[in-house]
Amino acid sequence: MFDTLYSQIGGLLMVGVCVFALWQGDQPERVGAGAYLLAWMLSLVLQDDVQLNDWQPLLLILDLVVLGVFVGLGWKSRKTWPIWAAGFQLIGLMSYLVPLIDRRLPAWSYITVVNIAAYGVLISLAVGTFWAWQERRALEMK
Repeated sequence: MFDTLYSQIGGLLMVGVCVFALWQGDQPERVGAGAYLLAWMLSLVLQDDVQLNDWQPLLLILDLVVLGVFVGLGWKSRKTWPIWAAGFQLIGLMSYLVPLIDRRLPAWSYITVVNIAAYGVLISLAVGTFWAWQERRALEMK
């Protein structure tokens, strides 16, 4: 999985954003980061690298659970970042339909959509954590 520089940088970014959210975030950021980091680690175990062109239902279920976490966080908290994260997660989930619609498309097109959607989730989480951290610091200064 970490055989390319791109995957190593992506892994460092994933861990860095999640550690930042666990360290400086409020409860929604911590729950979102914990769920996303756990799902990422499980996906490393469950992903079938040999059959990238085939449909992988275990990863679909895992991504549906993460989507449910983000939707639940958006429903229960007044923050907007979980809605953005859920939207990006849903884009990644929709890419699971690509191999079912047209098997002639290259696997890299599907993988690219999933990776870009993951970066969208990470950006949403990082921005939400940054604003929670700044709001908490502003309240401490009063």
